[in-house]
Amino acid sequence: MAPGPISAQATAPPATHPQTSATPPKTPLAHPQTPAAAPQTSSPYPVPATVPAKPDCNGVPCEDQQPRFIVTLPAPAPTPWPIHDRILWAACLMLAFVGYAGVFILRKIERNTRAIEAMAGVAQETAIAASEAAQSALLHAQAIVNAERPWVLVTAEPSHGVESSFEITATNRGRTPATITSAFDQIVFAGDEAHLPGVPEFKPVESGARFVPVILLPGEAAILKTFRREDVKALTGSDEKFASIESWAERIYLCGKVTYADLIAPSGKEAHETNWCCWYIHGKQRSALVPAGGAAYNTHT
Repeated sequence: MAPGPISAQATAPPATHPQTSATPPKTPLAHPQTPAAAPQTSSPYPVPATVPAKPDCNGVPCEDQQPRFIVTLPAPAPTPWPIHDRILWAACLMLAFVGYAGVFILRKIERNTRAIEAMAGVAQETAIAASEAAQSALLHAQAIVNAERPWVLVTAEPSHGVESSFEITATNRGRTPATITSAFDQIVFAGDEAHLPGVPEFKPVESGARFVPVILLPGEAAILKTFRREDVKALTGSDEKFASIESWAERIYLCGKVTYADLIAPSGKEAHETNWCCWYIHGKQRSALVPAGGAAYNTHT
């Protein structure tokens, strides 16, 4: 008899399912330093390496360890930018630029205004200084002109060789020649100087009488009028009037005006005037002629 096959069946261990076995099969212990191989998966996401299993406790795993996975999600798709948001952003950007430009322009205008004010102040000071210098120069020039111009003065002088006779003389006391263009005189009867008119009024020259211009060099003189004692009776016209003059109840005043021009002055320049006034004193034996009248009767221009 051949015992080989029978013994083979007898010696074969019975087939049992691992899950239904009463005693779990012993598995070789994994080395604590040797990590278990990661399973191969077909996931589209990258799978990191699994954490190595913990060592067992007396041949039995201490706890069931599950591998931890780190899932990396893809970046979200960009959200489209609406057109009104773009317009709003562009408007805000433009407003920001306009505001910055406005601030810059305002600061520039402020600086320019300050500079202009400073320049205006300097220009005003310069103008004031120039005006003062021009005024000073004008006064200096006017003083020179006044010093060099002719000055015609009128005086009453006794006639040479004739007693109680007087000559009204115009004399050029200036440094340049003068031309006497007109001469007026009149007789005024008044109680005293207070009764004279406030402003002398000269009657126009009678028709047919023409004044001949007289040129006076510096220092020269010309006789304008001659007045004598014998002329008083003819002027009064009556004995009562003459008696009032002799008693000084009424006085005789001789007033006049001389107009003259400067020969070296430009044409069209205003002529100069000299007003004069004298009081005739009629004495019993002799007479006199002295200056009288107020400021209005003795002026020089």
